[in-house]
Amino acid sequence: MHLRGAMIRINVPLHVPEWAYRVLRKTRDVIRERSQNSIDLSGDREIEWSFVISRLPDGPGEVLDFGASFGNLSIAAAQRGFHVLALDLDTERFPWKHPNVDFMQADLLKVDLPAERFDFILNCSSVEHVGLQGRYGVAAEETDGDLEAMRRFRSLLKPTGRMLLTIPCGRDEAVAPWHRVYGEQRLPKLLQGFEIVEEEYWAKRTDNRWYGCDRAVAMSVVPTGHPTNPTMCSYALGCFALRPKF
Repeated sequence: MHLRGAMIRINVPLHVPEWAYRVLRKTRDVIRERSQNSIDLSGDREIEWSFVISRLPDGPGEVLDFGASFGNLSIAAAQRGFHVLALDLDTERFPWKHPNVDFMQADLLKVDLPAERFDFILNCSSVEHVGLQGRYGVAAEETDGDLEAMRRFRSLLKPTGRMLLTIPCGRDEAVAPWHRVYGEQRLPKLLQGFEIVEEEYWAKRTDNRWYGCDRAVAMSVVPTGHPTNPTMCSYALGCFALRPKF
């Protein structure tokens, strides 16, 4: 008997290169994870980069881009007329070259840099990783590596300088090996030696979008972790413009 319009499912083997299979499997796993975890960190860089770039004036001047990664903030500062020292533990990965950007692969806590050199320090979602074992090639745990880094930054800023800082906020926690989250206990320690010129906070709602919020809401966020994928973690964001105290 012929059934007009009937649908029959046929499984046909399809052979693809191994690299393509890995990409497809990873994509499937990410989609599956996001369907199971409604809140993640997607979109965090758009918030952080926009905060930093919108508060950079026109140069000239000296900028330290700490944890430069692919150089998004380095090129933005260079385009504003600054000379930039891009510092990172990893090798250079910039997809461009600019005459006002110098790259240095080094550990902030070990590299020799002159005091009071910089007009701006760009510290975008980087200091929370300092000294956490297992991230960015860190072999030995340094419990207060982040606090030591902030003390170093203070010495590198000119007396009139500014730091533009973005960090995870919420209930105090070290989500190993990914990052620290700064709450009522550790945030004041991190900012010791600096005066807050400006601060803003963001947190996600159930639609997995970032919304501006007040400090109390950000500090109440309970961070979540993930065993293999840091972007599947969650926390609130804190964005700060700081100047050194003397």
